[in-house]
Amino acid sequence: MIDKQFKNLEEQIEILKYKGMTIEDESYAKRILLRENYFFLSGYRYPFMRSMTDKHFLEGVTFLEMYSLFLFDRAIRNVFFKYLLVIENNLKSIFSYQLSKKYGYKEKYYLRSKNFTSDKNKQRQVNDLIKKMKRQIRINGAQHTATAHYMSNYGYVPLWILVKVLSFGIVGELFSIMKYDDQVSICKIYNIKVEEFSNYLPILSNYRNLCAHEDILYENRTQKKIKGTKYHEVLGLEKDDEGYYTKGTNDLFALLIIMKRMLSYDEFKDMCLELDKKIDNLEYNLHSIKIDKILDRMGFPSNYMELANIERRDVIDES
Repeated sequence: MIDKQFKNLEEQIEILKYKGMTIEDESYAKRILLRENYFFLSGYRYPFMRSMTDKHFLEGVTFLEMYSLFLFDRAIRNVFFKYLLVIENNLKSIFSYQLSKKYGYKEKYYLRSKNFTSDKNKQRQVNDLIKKMKRQIRINGAQHTATAHYMSNYGYVPLWILVKVLSFGIVGELFSIMKYDDQVSICKIYNIKVEEFSNYLPILSNYRNLCAHEDILYENRTQKKIKGTKYHEVLGLEKDDEGYYTKGTNDLFALLIIMKRMLSYDEFKDMCLELDKKIDNLEYNLHSIKIDKILDRMGFPSNYMELANIERRDVIDES
């Protein structure tokens, strides 16, 4: 096995120049490489390369262009993260309300195994999740302000407080072990089928974690795919020879479609306006490639902004 050798800033600059990148201000480039990490920054080189086999840059590619894509990804990651947190909070609020209303507000009531699915194949998952939630009560009972308040003053932690310290992943898992009737009650609020909702939650959780850890977002592809929706149809998205949509299934646009279905009209509109502004800014800073190349890697169709203007009543029969 060949070791990866440490390269100082001067050597990093020379590698980029050797591959055909134009660096007009080397001092500035060195400062950026020091602050942002050559490895992370170079992860944005692929749209600017001749091909995956010829790893030299296209003619005219500049360091500032690659850095602009890096900053663009950071900017849209912050936008997506902000609204993913809105969805996370909404889900926690709705889940806790529905379950507390039906099963009670004390953990000795709402954490009974009989409140969840009776599917024999899921009993281990049910027991494990109940243990995880009880563990969160023990851990946060004296540490988290809200849980500590309820424990010291009332001796229990209601579900609407407990959800504040549960991860998005645990919340998604909680939905997966609910009784079918409880799942349906929740899904009716979003006008989404249970099967689709169950598929959306792990995708949302994965993207939430991706954004939180500053991984590359714009060209990320998920293992799970979402089914075509009325939004795909209204936007006139292209299909392949087998009838599957070529965009909006396991790319960033698929995430946007999920968020369209889970945010309010105004929230989603604001989100799209923020994204559109970031895309316009990147387009201004690109010179060697077209913005369409980046949008394609994102899975965004050219008419992506039309998604923001589609009202729920226009696709009310989607579920």
